[in-house]
Amino acid sequence: MIIGVVSDSHDNRGNVRVAAKLLRSLGVEYLVHLGDVVAPFTLRDLLESVKPRRFTLVYGNNDGEKVGLSLEASKAGGRALDQPVVLKLDGRRILALHGFGAPDVTREVVESLAESRRWDAVLYGHTHEADFRYIRGVLLLNPGDLSGQLGKPSIALLDTSTMRARLIDLDVKD
Repeated sequence: MIIGVVSDSHDNRGNVRVAAKLLRSLGVEYLVHLGDVVAPFTLRDLLESVKPRRFTLVYGNNDGEKVGLSLEASKAGGRALDQPVVLKLDGRRILALHGFGAPDVTREVVESLAESRRWDAVLYGHTHEADFRYIRGVLLLNPGDLSGQLGKPSIALLDTSTMRARLIDLDVKD
């Protein structure tokens, strides 16, 4: 299964539209948003454009309108949950979370989670920095900053059959 992984869209609807078009063209079956969508209308834009068969949003620290986000997720047949979320896909155990506190704290926590080897992958956001590496055979993946606030906007793809991922920089107009 091909999973689209995005994070930290922060209501940048232009970048969300670019990402959604790309994710749909790549045949993403499952979409995971790792938090900080911010407003329900941004989530609606994303889900109506990608039309994934399955969807999970992990709330981030800037997702204050949880009721609206949850309603938009459920309209698309998905769910919106507090972190951490364990996804069981294709016989894989994937831990998804947003993050918390300073970026170095989030990185330390997710590295420890990967070190535990309890999951096949640990997906996270919050730091606005893309991260793709393996720790003791566990994939550690942050798709980066979809909003483009702190750098070039990016997303990620994860193939659950091979547990290989790739980061994709978005071609957006300023």
